[in-house]
Amino acid sequence: MSAVKRIAVLTSGGDSQGMNAAVRAVVRSALYHGIEVYGVQRGFQGLLKDDLFPMDLRSVGDIIQRGGTILQTARCKEFMTPEGQQRGAEVLRNRGIDGLVVIGGDGSYQGAYKLSKLGIRTMGLPGTIDNDIPFTDFTIGFDTAVSIVVDAVNKLRDTMTSHERASVVEVMGRHCGYIALYAGLASGAETIIVPEVPHDIDAIAQRMSDNFKAGKRHSIVIVAEGAASGNEIAEQITSRTGIEPRVTVLGHIQRGGSPTHNDRILASRLGDFAVRRLMEGDSGKGCGIINGELVATDIETIVNTKKPFDLELYNLALRLSQ
Repeated sequence: MSAVKRIAVLTSGGDSQGMNAAVRAVVRSALYHGIEVYGVQRGFQGLLKDDLFPMDLRSVGDIIQRGGTILQTARCKEFMTPEGQQRGAEVLRNRGIDGLVVIGGDGSYQGAYKLSKLGIRTMGLPGTIDNDIPFTDFTIGFDTAVSIVVDAVNKLRDTMTSHERASVVEVMGRHCGYIALYAGLASGAETIIVPEVPHDIDAIAQRMSDNFKAGKRHSIVIVAEGAASGNEIAEQITSRTGIEPRVTVLGHIQRGGSPTHNDRILASRLGDFAVRRLMEGDSGKGCGIINGELVATDIETIVNTKKPFDLELYNLALRLSQ
């Protein structure tokens, strides 16, 4: 016997590629097990407005390859209040919904945790390009975002080499440098600047100058927005060396586009896993993947833990950029 008969699914916070694949997996897995499914429009904001609709197989047809989220997303200050959270729980109870899957990042997990404390069975899926959710090796959308950055750097390297110039690429990551780290290593960037590791602009500038004097025809610096702005780094390099790097700010392009096969598969596995955990009576958990295995961790633990930065991978990138 399933512990849930009717569930809802919502996407919240910043969108990420693979959210649609996750919604599809939740809906189709639930329907396969005879569970009714409702979609919540515009995240917690839509929940407070009772903006829910029934979903069937056709609701999620032809979406696995689409970026963004068909459920749309929004940030909701009202839901951050105890009154808002109570209202959200009441909407779900009035609808007869006994389980909720929340797809999003840290703020979304906070909301899911609050609802679980009010007696709503909840499961969280890590939907964020930043890869900053602990207790999962990867988040939904991260692989696609990194691929977008690598593709952009490949194109920039072609033109930088032709003109023998330097390029500073600013990528997303206000508090987490994983996009910069993975994209930098994958694209062979000479310098990677992240919030987790202090950077020495004098050493960066001197190294770039020495490399050009030694005959190097280009130089790529990738900087996470939370560590510094691309323009700031370029200006500091120019003031020290006379070299004038071209700056590219990739911005929200990193959130768009069709998800990679890795993100589609990860989202599909996690969506199905969340439904099965709800059926077993589980609640207040965040779903993740560690060493290829699906895991469920208490959301309270997740939101109170900072994901450690992979210094080993950062040092590998540093060694290989010599």
